[in-house]
Amino acid sequence: MGSHHSHEPEPDWAAIEQAKRERQAAEERQRQAEEAARHAREAAERAAREAEERRQREREAQLAAERAAQAAREEAERMRRWREEAERAERKARQEAEARAREERARAERIAREMEEERQRLQAAAEAKRLAAIAAREEEARRQRAIEEEAQRARKAQEEAERQAREAAEAARKAQAEREEVERQLKKGIQPVVMPSVEEIQLAKAKVQYEECIFHFAVAGIAGSGKSSLINALCGMSNSDSNAAPTGVNETTLEIARYIDSAHSKQFAWYDVPGSGTLTIPDWQYFNSQGLYVFDCILVLFNNRFTMTDQAILANCRRFNIPTFIVRSKSDQHILNLMKDMGYDPDEEDTDSRAQFYKVAREKYISETRQSVKNNLTEANLPDQRVYIVSNKTLSGVVKDRGPKRIIDEVELLTDLYNEAYRSGKFT
Repeated sequence: MGSHHSHEPEPDWAAIEQAKRERQAAEERQRQAEEAARHAREAAERAAREAEERRQREREAQLAAERAAQAAREEAERMRRWREEAERAERKARQEAEARAREERARAERIAREMEEERQRLQAAAEAKRLAAIAAREEEARRQRAIEEEAQRARKAQEEAERQAREAAEAARKAQAEREEVERQLKKGIQPVVMPSVEEIQLAKAKVQYEECIFHFAVAGIAGSGKSSLINALCGMSNSDSNAAPTGVNETTLEIARYIDSAHSKQFAWYDVPGSGTLTIPDWQYFNSQGLYVFDCILVLFNNRFTMTDQAILANCRRFNIPTFIVRSKSDQHILNLMKDMGYDPDEEDTDSRAQFYKVAREKYISETRQSVKNNLTEANLPDQRVYIVSNKTLSGVVKDRGPKRIIDEVELLTDLYNEAYRSGKFT
């Protein structure tokens, strides 16, 4: 059989090469497209990141701005509160400065008054010292004369013996006269001077709650002389105060009443003693029956007249060595009565006329009161003693440091009372 050879067509190498090139070109384009897509994605991512960063920076900037605004608002509020506080502090400081200035002015005025009072007191003390020096010189001269007289009597022994005999006879006569006088007084019911026993003194002290560390002032006098009102004034109280001493037209005190001065509660005690005549007590028994011998100081108060009771109190105080102060109260009313007697019309509005009437009446009242007390003391064989002329209203004003204008003896009375208390040695 014959062999059969088939002939296949030759490959189209050019087409193959062309197809290869096209495939490679397509792959390159695909690669480039992928590269471009990658670059695009990266650019998009960068843009997104940058946009996010910008948004973050913007949020941070906004937050920073909000914080700054909040801080500014807080600082403004703090500054407002600081200004208000500064204004309040300034107002308070100004008010305190004004109050201190007022207090300093009042203190300066009070010191000026006290200095003037001290000057007057020192002036009076200097005068008293001068008079005491004169009295001492007179006493020395008298003593010298007595020495000379004694020397003369020594030279005249016989005359001395006769004189002594005469004196002995005279003494016997006086003793007999005194015994007869005592018997006469006893027949009349007049009690002789009786010294209290130790037991009576202890009982009297217990009755008035006597304390050794307190100075005890007693205010005594006849019924209706104004003892309670005077005590209220001395304690800086008015008669209407709840703890004031009761007052009235009739005698309101039937037992010794004790009052404490609130300003000197650890130093002074005041006692309102029943007026004589209210407890059927005779004048000569008044001092002992009321136990006045236990008090540290006694104020003898009188209104219109100086009585036997007042004289008896002063005499007994001398016997017991008790300091005394003679006081006349209600002076404002007495001066007004004198003004009316002189023709003053209370309804008249002429202040100059009132001032002139007051000046004349005041001088007359003071002069007559001092002379009346002097005469009464002389008649009672008692030594001369100052009388303190006061008005309870003015005295209360002085105690409360209100600076009353129409002062007579109120300041000096308080000063002398306090000095007497401190001289007692009860206070350190």
